[in-house]
Amino acid sequence: MENHPVEVSIIIPNYNYARFLQQRIESVLVQTYTDYEIILLDDASTDDSVSILNHYKTNSRVAHLGINSVNTGSPFAQWQKGISLSRGKYIWIAESDDAAESSFLEKAVSVLNQYPRASFCFLGSHCIDEKGNQLSTDFDRWTSKQLRRPHNIGIFDGEDYIKHNLYWRNYIYNASGVVFRKQCFEQIKDLSCFSMRYSGDWLFWIEMAKQGMVVEVYEKLNNFRLHNVSTTKKGQKTGDGVREDIYIVNRIEHSLVNIGRQRKTVRHGSFYKEIKRLKVPTEIKEELTLHLVSSLKANSSDYYVERFNKSFSWLMPWLITRDKDRL
Repeated sequence: MENHPVEVSIIIPNYNYARFLQQRIESVLVQTYTDYEIILLDDASTDDSVSILNHYKTNSRVAHLGINSVNTGSPFAQWQKGISLSRGKYIWIAESDDAAESSFLEKAVSVLNQYPRASFCFLGSHCIDEKGNQLSTDFDRWTSKQLRRPHNIGIFDGEDYIKHNLYWRNYIYNASGVVFRKQCFEQIKDLSCFSMRYSGDWLFWIEMAKQGMVVEVYEKLNNFRLHNVSTTKKGQKTGDGVREDIYIVNRIEHSLVNIGRQRKTVRHGSFYKEIKRLKVPTEIKEELTLHLVSSLKANSSDYYVERFNKSFSWLMPWLITRDKDRL
């Protein structure tokens, strides 16, 4: 590919997803928006991924093919590598096990051009299984609050989005559904998210939200594949994902001064609930609880406050819950 400016850099990071890789790349090549480059990365796969990637390396859209000889141990290290190689104004991290509708990129670029203060835009997803069949699972969970917004678009101040949305959970549940502005990424000073194993994407979107506005697009143009070997599920089985989540919430509480006592109490209570429900040995639950107390100054009574608010918020509308707080 000639070394000329492009509007979008599409990073496809891969590890052992040969069975999905061709569908992913083809879903990029048929995008109706065409001013882009493709950066193909492999993190020392042991399946047939490399042969598939080599098949595409001569495609005129492919600007770079990078194949690691040793696995990095973190999917987010590949994000950082891809961004460092990118030349585009906008970046799309198109995970190798996902796919997209052909209009995805055209919609995302149009929205970012329309809102120059936006650091990123996030589009909805259809969930699909390993064979590509659409599932009933819905991670967007849009309500009338979201769907009644003009033109199916929500525009938010970045810090408000962190306080009301990202403080509770990673609403940006799939990187493949996001296109972000590279200039905003370059303003981030702390890139510790890239060294994380499980929740680095959550911290990444928090740091991106600090750089500008956030735009949500209430259209399902991404296809998010669900399967049993995801990094997130591995983190849930060991409890290590919860440790990273506590670290992230602690960072938010230290960087935002106006979170509020009730919101903190309920958020801490949700951690107690999550730990109680983890299918891990009792000693791991006890260690996680001690970590929660020491990191966030949480109290076991926070659990009961969270449960009370969840049960009675319909009767007492001033009570905070995760779902009610969502913008």
